[in-house]
Formats: sequence, C-alpha cells, structure tokens
Amino acid sequence: MTTPPGRRARTLTPTEAGRLTWDLVVIGAGSAGLVGARTAAALGARVLLVEARDFGGECLFTGCVPSKALIAAADAAEDARGARRLGIHAGPVRVDFPAVMAHVRRAIAEIEPVDSPDTLAASGVYTLRGRARFDSARSVVVEGVGIPFRDALIATGSSPVLPAGADTGAVLTNETLWDLDELPARLLVLGGGAIGCEMAQAFARLGSEVTLVHRGDRLLPKEDPDASALILDALRADGVDVRLRTTLESALTRDAATLARLSDGTTVTADRVLAALGRRVDTTGLGLDAAGVRTESSGAVAVDRTLATSNPRIRAAGDTTPLPRFTHTAGMFGSVAATNAVLGLSRRVRLDDVPRVTFTSPEVAAVGASSADAAASGLRVVETAHAHLDRAIAENRTAGFTRLVVDRKGRVVGATIVGPRAGESLGEMSTAVSRGLTVSGLAGVIHAYPTYSDAAWNAAVRDAQSALHRGVIAAAIRLLRRLRRRRR
Repeated sequence: MTTPPGRRARTLTPTEAGRLTWDLVVIGAGSAGLVGARTAAALGARVLLVEARDFGGECLFTGCVPSKALIAAADAAEDARGARRLGIHAGPVRVDFPAVMAHVRRAIAEIEPVDSPDTLAASGVYTLRGRARFDSARSVVVEGVGIPFRDALIATGSSPVLPAGADTGAVLTNETLWDLDELPARLLVLGGGAIGCEMAQAFARLGSEVTLVHRGDRLLPKEDPDASALILDALRADGVDVRLRTTLESALTRDAATLARLSDGTTVTADRVLAALGRRVDTTGLGLDAAGVRTESSGAVAVDRTLATSNPRIRAAGDTTPLPRFTHTAGMFGSVAATNAVLGLSRRVRLDDVPRVTFTSPEVAAVGASSADAAASGLRVVETAHAHLDRAIAENRTAGFTRLVVDRKGRVVGATIVGPRAGESLGEMSTAVSRGLTVSGLAGVIHAYPTYSDAAWNAAVRDAQSALHRGVIAAAIRLLRRLRRRRR
C-alpha cells in the first residue's frame, strides 16, 4: 500500500499497516488520540490510529456524554419540582428511568459517528483495530505484525480506581454505570470529587436514596472552600446523606444488596455502590521498556512540557500522563503533541489557564489562581455575590458567586464561578487569564444585561472604580477636574 493520507484512507489490517513506515502512529482513540491524529493528518502526515476497543474513548461512551445526558434528565425532574419557587405548581413528578437511560444512549449514538473510522478516513486518518505494543524505539506490534514509525503518540487513557474492602464485582464505576436499566432505590457513592458529587446529586434528583462517603474535610477539595460549602448545602438540600471524613471499611454483598461498614462506626445498606475515587494509569502490556519510555511512580507516562517522553520520538497526551485530566486538555495537548511530532517543533503546553467545571447544580467553574492562592501570593480578590446579580434574582437562584483573582498589574489571573451555567460564563474568564487581560479592560467591554456573565463585569467595574481613588490615577483625575473648572 502506497496511497498517501487523504480521502482514500480507511481501516487497515495489521499486515497492510506493516507495509509502510508511518509519520505518526497514535495508540488510543480517545480525545487525545483523535485530535492528535486529525491534527497530524491536516499537516500532511501519514497517520495510523490504533484502537483496541471503541473509537471515541471514555468521554463518549462512559464519561462526559452519558453523565451530562443523565444530569440533564435529573435537572429536568428537579426543575419540575422546584417550579413552585416561581409560582408554578406542577403535579407529582414521575421518573421513567429506562426512558432516561434510553435518552443517555441516544446521546451517545448521535455523537458516535463523529469519531468513527469512516469520519476519520475523510480526515485522512488511517485506522487499525487491535492492541498495540512497542517492540522497539521505532516500531509497534499489532497481532504479531511489526509496524514502523517515525514518531508515535501514546494516548491510552486511564481506568477508574476500585475501593479496597469491597466485592469489586458488585461495585459500579463510570464504565459500568450506564448498563443500569433500573433506578437503584439505595445508592452508596464513594468519593466527593467532581464525579461523585455530580452522580450523587443526579441520582438523588431521579429518586434514589443516596449516601455519599468522602474521606476529606470538604467536597470538591481542589475548589474554592466557599464553592465546596455551597455544593455541600446543595447536595443535602437534594436529600443526599453526605458523610465527610469517612471511608469505606468493608462491604459485603448478599442477595443483591450491599452492607457497607463505614469508618464512622455506622453501616449503610445499598442496592448499588458507585466508586468515584479517581482514575489510574495502567500501561501494562504496552511495551514501554522496549521503547525506552519512562513512567512515574504513579504509572503515568512521564512527559515534559512539549509532551515528549524519555524517547524523543514518542510523545504522550491525555489521561496517560500526569498532566490535568480533562477532555479539553486531552484534545488540546494531543494537538500540541502531534504538531511537535510532525513539524519537529517544541511547543509547550500551558498549565496555568486550564479550565474545569463540575456539573452539579449549581455548577462550579474555575480557571487559574484561586482565592487560596491569592492569600498566599499577595494577589487580590474581587467578586460579585449572586444575591446581588439581577439575573440570579430574577430566576430566584441566588446561591453562588463570581470571584476574580487579580495580580499587582491588574491582570485577571484566576476566576471561580458558582451558579447556573457557570461553565458557559467561564469561557470569558479563561480568555482573560490566557491573554493577560486586565480588570479595567474587562470593565470596558459591554456585556449583555441581564446575564450570569454580568457578574464578572460587575466585579471588574467595581475594581476599576476603586482604582480611581488611588495613586497616580486619582491624582490625574483631580488635575483634570481642576483644569476643567478653569476653562468654564
């Protein structure tokens, strides 16, 4: 086979793939691998994308897409119940859980073709189904066939962590949760990070009796403490029994029910247990030693800021690395890795402006420096409480805030937003942090009224106005006023 990449690209057999030396072999068709492969093909490279399971990866089939589809259904149920806050009284809400799961699966099915081998072929990417392992620094093996490459990109992702002390066969993870056809009457959620909080609230709103167990002092430990407190209140208001500073000690499953003994001395009986304890990297069988690729103690593939591994011809992106693990970072970093590989560049990834969103109600969205960073670094914080935000008042959803972190030069270096559609409002803040915009510059941009994004503008305006009474600016204003009076 000698056809270069283009619209004649297709799914190959290992034997066909082994007849060429590829400019870039990508292992893993999740977000990092898909974007990396498409980027390289757009740059004119001959690209082979190898995937052992499903094209689309964790985000499409077991992560972002199904979870947000489920959350949408749960939010619809809660909106119906909560409409009375606006004077609207609906009848009793009935949740048809099989129909909810059918909606989840339809969402996956509708998006799936975007990541299919046929669509990749139209982008000039060749695909190969199979499990790849390195057998040298410049080749991989699939089904016993050697496939040489000039450069490679590892994008094999991660898998969920399972709890100790439990029958793992009876524990759900984000990989098996979507097989449910019946709503668990009693659900025990292990872990108070983003996934744990999202799923605990969603299932509670759909009608499950939910207990959430978290070893830490607060939920969402990576977020602003005030945001954590608001989410704790929100989950408890939805009926979630939140147990902080608590761990699972043992779990015995009998007759389709699990008796969980907790470190606080209590026991919880659950129909299903969901583990949301984080993710781990397992590169067993990938042949990294043969490729000269070093891993960290966690098992993640060690990379520098150009995403190069200890083998300069092999790069890695996505969850398989120790860098921030989000779909959007996987895609962006996959693109950077592919560009560096194909063009021989040394573009570096940025880690100080990575946005993140927890899709609870209210949402928690953050980018850059936090208020805790501000206290430790001499930065200042300006904010708008949503109790004073007109759109929030109009919708009677005032639990939340928009908080900006500003450096000594007046630049926005971080933001945290808690409230409805916080993830949508965060886009402007991410741009501000990434481009070094100042609060005065932000204040000078006309914002539509009334919107939730108006909160950041209000905070910026107040900060810009306070600057009018300080230092050189205040002196200049006084001088201009005096000059103006003399001309009258």
